[in-house]
Amino acid sequence: MNRAFSPLLQTLFVALLAVTSLAHAADVKTPPAKADPAKGEALYTNGDNNRNIVACVSCHGAAGNSTITQNPRLAGQHEAYIAKQLTNFRTPERNNAVMSPMAKALSDEDIKNLAAYLVTQAPKPGAAKNKDTIDLGKQIFRGGIASKNVPACAGCHSPNGAGIPAQYPRLAGQHQDYSVAQLTAFRGGTRSNSAQMTTIAERLSDKEIKAVADYIAGLR
Repeated sequence: MNRAFSPLLQTLFVALLAVTSLAHAADVKTPPAKADPAKGEALYTNGDNNRNIVACVSCHGAAGNSTITQNPRLAGQHEAYIAKQLTNFRTPERNNAVMSPMAKALSDEDIKNLAAYLVTQAPKPGAAKNKDTIDLGKQIFRGGIASKNVPACAGCHSPNGAGIPAQYPRLAGQHQDYSVAQLTAFRGGTRSNSAQMTTIAERLSDKEIKAVADYIAGLR
């Protein structure tokens, strides 16, 4: 009897081993691919016609130093922040007629590569333009507005506007027009990917937003 069933038992045992091996292989997670700045640079500079991805350089300038004041300077921006924003552009949290379609066309790998490239680029300095509001902007950025419960921007974005990697973005040298637009969007609810910034922006007047945006542009 044992001889008659021996081949069958052997077959079942081999099959069981195969199933166990497959299950183990499924549990082993492949480590995420390391970001490739060279690929990020190629995509940033050239885009990808096959996927209808326009070259980032056309709006954000060579090496992330935008010369169009409505478009942000990205050079030297923290990797985690760029990756988060591009991911958010795929969602209603940061819906944008230009950036949302672009972000949806990018793969997660593309996003990591772009962020890895941009963080290594040297940012060009900006400049404050309005001498009449520079003191107000400085006060808001460094000390906040106690009467409105507005915290100092420097507390999160650092005194020189360099930000804190993986937590808060670099602001130094950012275009005034762009900073004004984003603070206004936070205040109005059209940008909703930071509850903290929404709360702060809701307490700022137009004059205060413009003053702090101008001050930020002159930080280095």
